[in-house]
Amino acid sequence: MMGRASGILMPISSLPGEYGIGSLGKKAYEFADFLKESGQRYWQILPIGHTGYGDSPYQAFSAFAGNPYFIDLELLEQDGLLTKADYIHRNFGQEETCIDYSQLFKEKLTVLRIAYNHAKELLRKELDGFKQENALWLEDYALFMAVKFKMELKSWQEWEQSIKLRELVALEYYSEMLEDEIGYWVFIQYEFFKQWQELKRYVNAQGIQFIGDMPIYVASDSADIWAKPEMFKLGEDRRPLVVAGCPPDAFSEEGQLWGNPIYDWDYLEQTQYNWWMQRIRESLKLYDIIRIDHFRGFESYWEVPSKEKTAKNGQWIKGPGIQLFNTIKEKLGEVQIIAEDLGYLTEEVRKLREQTGYPGMKVLQFAFDCSGKSDYLPHYYNKNCVVYTGTHDNDTIMGWIESTGDEEEVENAKKYFKLDITEGYHWGMIRGAWSSVADLAITQMQDLLGLGNETRMNYPSTLGENWRWRMREGAIDKKLMNKLYELTKMYGRLNENT
Repeated sequence: MMGRASGILMPISSLPGEYGIGSLGKKAYEFADFLKESGQRYWQILPIGHTGYGDSPYQAFSAFAGNPYFIDLELLEQDGLLTKADYIHRNFGQEETCIDYSQLFKEKLTVLRIAYNHAKELLRKELDGFKQENALWLEDYALFMAVKFKMELKSWQEWEQSIKLRELVALEYYSEMLEDEIGYWVFIQYEFFKQWQELKRYVNAQGIQFIGDMPIYVASDSADIWAKPEMFKLGEDRRPLVVAGCPPDAFSEEGQLWGNPIYDWDYLEQTQYNWWMQRIRESLKLYDIIRIDHFRGFESYWEVPSKEKTAKNGQWIKGPGIQLFNTIKEKLGEVQIIAEDLGYLTEEVRKLREQTGYPGMKVLQFAFDCSGKSDYLPHYYNKNCVVYTGTHDNDTIMGWIESTGDEEEVENAKKYFKLDITEGYHWGMIRGAWSSVADLAITQMQDLLGLGNETRMNYPSTLGENWRWRMREGAIDKKLMNKLYELTKMYGRLNENT
């Protein structure tokens, strides 16, 4: 990242439009136009992987595959793979501003199957080429998904023993029996990557870069663990011996039990971290900058025995440390990375981030405790950081101020930034981020719109109501664009392509 700049955190899923969820179609291009015209240089998104149980972008069926829900149906129609009648009258969800994942699961995958049936002959050569280019992950993923649907969506750890353990005879049997189904999942990834690359080219041409989010762990029910169990701390039955989480703290008496299997870092070191190199190399085809989630886990991670019901009885275990990042630099060159260094930080974690040279994160909603000494207060920043008004795990600014924030902390924020209801509390906080010395300032789209608690993206450690917010059609107007442009210009963060 070069010089002062700013951007917006806007998940692909939250883009407006028809058909139930944001997509890689015209609304994404229009959002890129908005970013350019308002002087922004960065579009930050949440992970865009194929989501599994709970619809969380941080729990995907593959560390490499894209989300089928984001494939734009109108673009498929333009390519001759669908007719308008194939999708126009289907119920993808009734709420304009809230995603209905159960309806999407039923309807969108069905429409994509119609497109696949047209593509089998039309795109045979292209699909074969795509399969060869992505053989390192695509074959395992496509077989995994085909078998998963054959097994009525059960976790791979509940599959028949022969295919669960990837016995050669079983792999050959299912590959032959499910050949067409495997082809369907290859087609889905072909279309996702085709549409994504076209969008990325357009976005980059506007002088805007994508910041993509990479979860540190992979989901328990994923093709990655099924295909490469040796990379993880698993028992002979392929079930995790230990799982990831974080210890009890001020926010949770029992800690957070994430449940993700933990890497066998000794094994990965012996392989020169090949899988991680592959993962980052593939991510760089999607994003310009990678935000690595839970960076502190590379220094030490909280490991919990898999039979525990809470995260209380875990222990800190040393991670790969600087060795992993030196290998990245050696094999991949200077990769642009943001370190998500939030939460409980030790001197060792701070030292690791400083050794890498990666910018860390500052979140304004964490800045205003009664001590007045929080590292998140802007007057303590150095330039090499990214300041956020809040992240997807926070409430919106207005939600925080009006209902969920600690009263004393909210009052401290009002005094610090001279927040004024006339200007709008959300604009005051955005101004506070934009005016800081941080090289990069980011705000959530909900905060730019001044939306309340009902548009919050995620409540950590809960299931059922997360990842559902979508922006209302027409929410962005010229007045908003001009106001953001003027603020961005005032504080020296303008996109030079504007």
